[in-house]
Amino acid sequence: MRKFNKSHEWVEVVGNIATLGISEYAQDHLGDIVFIDLPEVGTEYEAQECFAVVDSVKATSDIYTPVAGRVVEINGALNDKPELLNEDAYAHWIVKIEFETFDESELFEEEAYATYCEQEDS
Repeated sequence: MRKFNKSHEWVEVVGNIATLGISEYAQDHLGDIVFIDLPEVGTEYEAQECFAVVDSVKATSDIYTPVAGRVVEINGALNDKPELLNEDAYAHWIVKIEFETFDESELFEEEAYATYCEQEDS
């Protein structure tokens, strides 16, 4: 099940692997994405640390991980076609992070996230 954090990243957990990406809300507000700076496999992050940077026609945005761990895979297709995130932000993940423990208590379920986004827009 996909969950979301307040900075508009999504996470799906299978076993001890968290797959991360940006939400539709985030990509919609960024506009056309033209570049993404991906981390290297093996890089370790703390929860809420910036792991990537996305450049769009509107802004440059840091992307944060809701989970501490080590990058085990990057979506290399984004190097050549970062606009894939605009096409479908949920089909095109950014990184996969292996973790030991993961506190999901700060994350939103999909319906609560939608409500949170509505409040941000008002």
